[in-house]
Amino acid sequence: MVLIRNGDNSATATRPWMIFLIFLRLGLTSFGGPVAHLGYFREEFVVRRHWLSPQRYADLVALCQFLPGPASSQVGMALGLAQGGYRGALAAWCGFTLPSAMMLILFASGLAHWQNQIPAGVLHGLKVVAVAVVIQAVWGMAGQFCRDKRHISLMLMATAFSLLWPAVLTQLVVILVAAVTGYLLFWATPSAVAEPEINRFNHRHGVFWLLLFVVLLFGLPILASASSDMAIQLLDIFYRTGALVFGGGHVVLPLLQAEVVPTGLVSNETFLTGYGAAQAVPGPLFTFAAFLGASVPEQGWLGGFIALTAIFLPSFLLVAGVLPFWEQLRRFAPVQAALSGINAAVVGMLLAALYQPVWTSAVQHASDFVLGLMALMALMIWRVPPWLVVVGCGAGGWLVSLI
Repeated sequence: MVLIRNGDNSATATRPWMIFLIFLRLGLTSFGGPVAHLGYFREEFVVRRHWLSPQRYADLVALCQFLPGPASSQVGMALGLAQGGYRGALAAWCGFTLPSAMMLILFASGLAHWQNQIPAGVLHGLKVVAVAVVIQAVWGMAGQFCRDKRHISLMLMATAFSLLWPAVLTQLVVILVAAVTGYLLFWATPSAVAEPEINRFNHRHGVFWLLLFVVLLFGLPILASASSDMAIQLLDIFYRTGALVFGGGHVVLPLLQAEVVPTGLVSNETFLTGYGAAQAVPGPLFTFAAFLGASVPEQGWLGGFIALTAIFLPSFLLVAGVLPFWEQLRRFAPVQAALSGINAAVVGMLLAALYQPVWTSAVQHASDFVLGLMALMALMIWRVPPWLVVVGCGAGGWLVSLI
């Protein structure tokens, strides 16, 4: 199974253990969020290893930006799939994802056992840093996806609907309406493709993975409603979230919050504390799911790995299913137009999440506002590494609590 192979044709490069080691190094060192991850991937696989050309890499990134789920992780899966088949995709995912997931599961376990021993100011500082991180995400995504009046208006309407009718169904309606609106308003001629993609994936396999994606999306809620098993409940919640979140990264925040906090699986304080901690680890932000699964009472490590697997499973199914058809799909103007509307709406959804629950739960006093402002300055102006900002906010929250 080969999608792209320009430079490194050695047998070693296609072995799953080698792919795992390459992605493990990236999983241990890739700080900075999905945009930074894509930069690391380009340097490693385009510039250094010559696995694919710059044009083909850009096409692959465009595909993963279109699909729901974490774009950087999907690019990694696609690269592993291209080099080593399905075992290569699994190896790439494990190497890039498990380091941060294990750190967050350990943090969740420590929080559950020693929360009373952790100073309250430290935990509050982690909630405050989430404010700065989400502001940075909203600002960056708005600059990329909301550049004219129509996109800005769509973004603000999505914000209003998300705040006035906070529910999982609202998120789905907003995405669907945004897709239709984009189709009607943002129709554009697709850009010319300078280099055709070599596509040798089996179309029948692609259909199978896409059908499995749909069956799980509609079947797991039915199974969960008929079962009281917490493992089934977690599979349903996190699979649905991974299948329906557009924009990746921080946009997963409102969907997960709506699923686990109102139902009482995780408290809002624990949710925001974990979200702040997730900024301090390398790798994909979707590993926040591992923290949430491990935080569910009596689930621990098993709950963490169930949630982690469930939230990334849709990404694998979609990547493996869509790659055989991407050559035709990327040239389809209505798809590009709909995606333009969805991108604007997800910025609005993230803006709504910035207010509720992030801002309302974290910023309660002037000192909280000042601490968040300093974190924002460190992130956006001084470009301080996110993990260092998280540590600083934790320490700052503890010092403020002593005053």
